[in-house]
Amino acid sequence: MASFESLRIMNPILKALQKQDYKEPTPMQAQAIPPLLERRDLLGCAQTGTGKTAAFAIPILQHLSQERTPERGRKIKALILSPTRELATQIGESFTAYGAYLGLKNTVIFGGVSQVPQVAKLSAGVDILVATPGRLLDLMGQRRVNLQFVKYFVLDEANRMLDMGFLHDVEKVIAQLPRERQTMLFSATMPAAIEKLTKTLLIDPVKVAVAPVSSTVDTVEQSVYFVNKQNKIPLLIHLLKDRTVVSALVFSRTKHGADKIARKLTQAGIAADVIHSNKSQNARQAALGRFKDGQSRVLVATDIVARGIDIDELSHVINFDLPEVPEAYV
Repeated sequence: MASFESLRIMNPILKALQKQDYKEPTPMQAQAIPPLLERRDLLGCAQTGTGKTAAFAIPILQHLSQERTPERGRKIKALILSPTRELATQIGESFTAYGAYLGLKNTVIFGGVSQVPQVAKLSAGVDILVATPGRLLDLMGQRRVNLQFVKYFVLDEANRMLDMGFLHDVEKVIAQLPRERQTMLFSATMPAAIEKLTKTLLIDPVKVAVAPVSSTVDTVEQSVYFVNKQNKIPLLIHLLKDRTVVSALVFSRTKHGADKIARKLTQAGIAADVIHSNKSQNARQAALGRFKDGQSRVLVATDIVARGIDIDELSHVINFDLPEVPEAYV
C-alpha cells in the first residue's frame, strides 16, 4: 500500500494532508501523482469520489512552490476549469487546504454573482485560478484575466462540460493558453467529442483509470421502487418518515420538479432545502452548508447542480426521476 510520503510529496504539503486527516492515497492519487510530478500530461478516467482533486492539486502546488521566483506581482500559473459553481468552490477549498503552508494564493470565479469581488482578488494577484467557463470568458473579454503565464491546466469533469454545452467555451479558453504547459484532463466517460479533444489537448499522456467506467460502487446498497407517477411524492414522504434516513439527497430532473418536491416535503413536516441553477449562488451555498452541517436532513437538487459535491456521511441518495443518461445515476 502506497503512502503519501512514498509519492515524493514535499513536507509542507504532507503536513497539510495530515492536518486534513488524510491517511493514505486513493488508487487515483497513487497512480496520478508520480507522473504528474514528472510533468507528464495525464488523462484520468475518473468518477466523483476517487480523490482526483488531490491527485492534480498536490503536484500543481508542489511545482509552483518549487518554481517560485522573487518577481514582483503574482501571475496566474495554474488554471482549473470546472463545470459548476459548487464544484469550482470545492476545488478552491481543496487548494487552500493542501497549500496551507506554502504561501500560494488561489481564487475561484464563477457566474451568477457580482464580478466585483472576484476582479478585486484577481487584481491583487493569484497563482492558481479555478473557474467556470462562462465567467472566465467574460473576464478575459474585459482583459481582467491574463492566461499567458499559465503552466498547468486542468480540465475537470470534461463529460459534464459536454453535457452542459460548455465545450465550445472550453475550446475558446484553450486557444488562449500557452502551448508550453502541463495538461490534465479528467472525465467520467469518454464520448467521441471528448476523445477528439484529448487528441488535440494532451501530448503523450499517462492514462489512469481506477474503476470500470460508470460502474456502481459495491459498498452502496441499491433498491428500486416501481410506482405510478401520482404516488411518487407520497412514497418519498413515507420513506423519509423513517428516521434511519439520517440524510437524503433527492435528485429531480427539472428545477420546477425540485421546487415542487421540496414544497410537498415541507407541507408533510419534513424540512427540506432545494438547490438548482435558478437559485442565487448565496442561497445555494447556504442550503448546501445547512445540509453538510446536518441542520437540514433533506436536500432536493437537480443532478447537474449537485453532481460532484463532496458530502461526508451521506446516508441516502434518492433518484426521484430516472436520469437522462445512465452515467448520471452512478
